Amino acid sequence: MRQMIPRLLCLVAGIAMIVQFFIPHAISETVFSESLRWVRIISGFALVLGVRSVVFHHGVKVKRRASGWGYSVVALAGMVVMAVVGLLGGVDPNAPKLIPTSIGSFSFHMQTLYESLMVPLGATMFATLAFYMASAAYRAFRARNREATLLLIAAFIVMIGMVPIGSAIWSKLPNIAQWLLDVPSMAAKRGILFGVALGIVGTSLKIILGIERGWLGGGR
Repeated sequence: MRQMIPRLLCLVAGIAMIVQFFIPHAISETVFSESLRWVRIISGFALVLGVRSVVFHHGVKVKRRASGWGYSVVALAGMVVMAVVGLLGGVDPNAPKLIPTSIGSFSFHMQTLYESLMVPLGATMFATLAFYMASAAYRAFRARNREATLLLIAAFIVMIGMVPIGSAIWSKLPNIAQWLLDVPSMAAKRGILFGVALGIVGTSLKIILGIERGWLGGGR
C-alpha cells in the first residue's frame, strides 16, 4: 500500500499531463497552469529536504574530520551567509528586482555575492577543465584508423579556423570550419538528441506505468 498510492498518483498525473499536452483547450491549459503552481509548492518542500541533506552530509564530514572537511566548512558557511543575505534583502515580491541587503552602513545585493564569488569560482573550474579536455582530445584524436583520422583532420580545421591565425593562413578556412560545425557536427548532434529524447520518453513511460520503481526508494 505504501508503494501503491504513489504509483497510482504517478499514473493518473502522467496520463493527465500527456492528454493535456495533445488537447489545446482552455480547461487543459488551466490544468497545466495549476499543476505548475503545485510543482512550485512541492519544490519548496524539496528545497528543505535538500538543505537538510547538505547540512547532514557536510556536518558529518566536519564532525569526523574526514578528508577535505575544510571544504565542508566553507560550503556550510557559504550556505548560511547566502541564506542570511536573502532574508535581510532578497527579492521584492511586488516587483521583479533585488532588495539591497544592509549590514550597518554597508549595502549590497545578492547579485554582488554571485558575481564576486560564484562567477570567478566557475571560471576557475572551467579553466582547470581545459587541461583535462586537452588531455582527452590528445588521446581521442590519435590517427589509429580511418575514422579517427577524419576526426583528427576535422578537429584540427575547426580549432585553427576558429582563431584569428586561421583566417591569416587562408581566408576560406573559417568558412570551412563553420560548415563542419553546421552540417556534419550538427547532424551527429541531432542524432544524439533524438536518442536522448527517445530514452526520456521510454523512461517516463516506464515510471508512469509502474515498471520502473526505483524512484520509490526501493528496487524494481
